[in-house]
Amino acid sequence: MTAWLIENAVGIFTGRSGAGMRTTGSIRVRDGVITAIGALQAEPGETTLDARGCVIYPGLISTHHHLFQSVMKGVKAGLDQPLAGWLRSVPYRLWSKIDEEALAVAARIGLTEMLLSGTTTIADHHYLFSESYRFDPAQVIFEVARSLGIRLVLCRGGATITRRFDNDDFVPMPTETLDHMLKSVEACAQRFHDTSPGSLSQVVLAPTTPTWSIEPGQLKEAIAAARRMKLRLHSHLSESPEYVEFCMAVHGKRPVEWLADHDWLGSDVWFAHLIHLDPNEVRILASTGTGMAHCPQSNCRIGSGIAPADALSRLGGAVSLGVDGAASNESADMISEMHSAWHTHRAVKGPASVSVEDVVHWATAGGARVLGLPKIGTLAPGQQADIAVFTLNEPRHFGMHDPMIAPVTCAGSANLRYLLISGRIVVENGAIPGLDIQRLRSDAIRVVTRLAA
Repeated sequence: MTAWLIENAVGIFTGRSGAGMRTTGSIRVRDGVITAIGALQAEPGETTLDARGCVIYPGLISTHHHLFQSVMKGVKAGLDQPLAGWLRSVPYRLWSKIDEEALAVAARIGLTEMLLSGTTTIADHHYLFSESYRFDPAQVIFEVARSLGIRLVLCRGGATITRRFDNDDFVPMPTETLDHMLKSVEACAQRFHDTSPGSLSQVVLAPTTPTWSIEPGQLKEAIAAARRMKLRLHSHLSESPEYVEFCMAVHGKRPVEWLADHDWLGSDVWFAHLIHLDPNEVRILASTGTGMAHCPQSNCRIGSGIAPADALSRLGGAVSLGVDGAASNESADMISEMHSAWHTHRAVKGPASVSVEDVVHWATAGGARVLGLPKIGTLAPGQQADIAVFTLNEPRHFGMHDPMIAPVTCAGSANLRYLLISGRIVVENGAIPGLDIQRLRSDAIRVVTRLAA
């Protein structure tokens, strides 16, 4: 039996909204579960973890990533391109070079970056499943996640039709029949989908986009299959004005309204980005419980705009944060993402639009809500012990009147004294036990050199 008592912290953010966000005291953990929070004394058999000078957050949750892109950072051809040009210049041009080694290295880079920023759960939207592969991408990604101890939700993507751009200078993105996609997702779920409270692996059906990756007549069949398999649904939506223009021209409705006609809304559905929404679409999302993976860094990097996450949140909607792929967000860590979310809304909507507490809620309890994982995202008795203990020992933290908000407001690289996932220490004093960082760096250089050749 593992028994921890985390004590002496400056304070605790619970992840809950409103007045319940802040508390103080110690946290008792038994067998991976929080059993008590408050004025506690060590009991026989407990090991104490000293959090003196630290602040405690729930483990952070990223609800949208593309781990394979972790070896596609800063590609010059796509650096100053909007979404369509960036897609053509980076992931659509390089995808065919992602072999088993490249995918494993990319996943390890991305998951390492997430762990070292205090992230305990990540949803990876992987949409590269080619008949030419002699390996299973899902297995590769899950194996890397298991070796690091991180909680992984694999959003098994793909397409039944391919999107055409203005040239044929690269290998077309892989496609498959809907029947093949659904059977593959079901097989993946049978292997990896664990619904127990402490599960470290789940599977989601995730066609790349409902607009350009799947036939309109297949939408209802896809969502019905997901619900039959008791899986959630994820996709991209309204990341650029082209989504709205396409849906209005082809379907005569805005994207959210069009998807409502095809049953693609609900508390078991979430979309990445959702930037270009009108007020009625925001209301529809809120009323149906459909979730948003808000990705402000990627959206700013590509120049796509700022999603109305604040408006959706005020209506009680399901808002979470996602770092997106590192090919469009080279700082793919949750500390940077929270800092960006806090800044970008205030820059255009005023200082009262989004608070630090709002951002922390989106990155914790909001993520758990969107992923349908009620036993994570908050710190309370009975919850899984996913706990981030941040040390405030860098000069940027000195002089803070409210140390609790320092990880968000001061940004920079996170300095973790401890990171626990279901009570297991996966980061200690800023390092992942057993991980050879220099070897990972060498692996990354080798893969990037091959991709750039």
